[in-house]
Amino acid sequence: MDRTPLAPVPPATARPEDVIATAADLEALIGLPLPRVAQKQRPTLDAIDVDWIARSPFLVLATSDADGRCDASPKGDPPGGLARVLDERTIAVPERPGNKRVDGYRNVLSNPYVGIIFLVPGRDDTLRVNGRARLVRDAPYFDAMRVKGHRPVLALEVAVEEVFYHCAKAFMRSRLWRPESWDVEGLPSRAEIAGKLERPDVSREDLERYYGPEYAERLYRDAAMPQASATTA
Repeated sequence: MDRTPLAPVPPATARPEDVIATAADLEALIGLPLPRVAQKQRPTLDAIDVDWIARSPFLVLATSDADGRCDASPKGDPPGGLARVLDERTIAVPERPGNKRVDGYRNVLSNPYVGIIFLVPGRDDTLRVNGRARLVRDAPYFDAMRVKGHRPVLALEVAVEEVFYHCAKAFMRSRLWRPESWDVEGLPSRAEIAGKLERPDVSREDLERYYGPEYAERLYRDAAMPQASATTA
């Protein structure tokens, strides 16, 4: 992997005349999409979309609060457990044990509009779903969303407004699914990141243990983060 240092970026910001401030400016620079691209969104799910969602183990949920502050949250489950299609206009995404920040869910409480990208490993195209969401603490379909014994404590119900497939160019450029392009050598471990940026009060030994082999075994049950010991406090 070529690790040639990047050229330094000049500290000056863009000139005012180079800032795009209107849709007309943007269209003059980028151009307009072909009609078939501009009009490809659909208001309901097709059988192809249902199959895609059933095969997807990973999605990204985009939300923003009432003031426009944004969040993009990754969610993962085995295929078939990531989301449930309730009908051609409704999707439910179950909540699994996590860090309890629930930034995206807090956003939905003040601004219900969400965007979801569904990924299928090995496929360079993606399915995008936009709509209005609400949070529910229980529903008749919750039992069907059990994964490894975990019944979700809540679900995000999305009333579908737009559905369309995004082309493969981003994934082709990034070579995301090609292991030979991956460059993780030398990156700090999750425990190292936590110790430096999040929990400097916890010993490295405790963090390594927490993020060790048992971490994967706790995916569907809550587990408390290790607390600072007397030697690190």
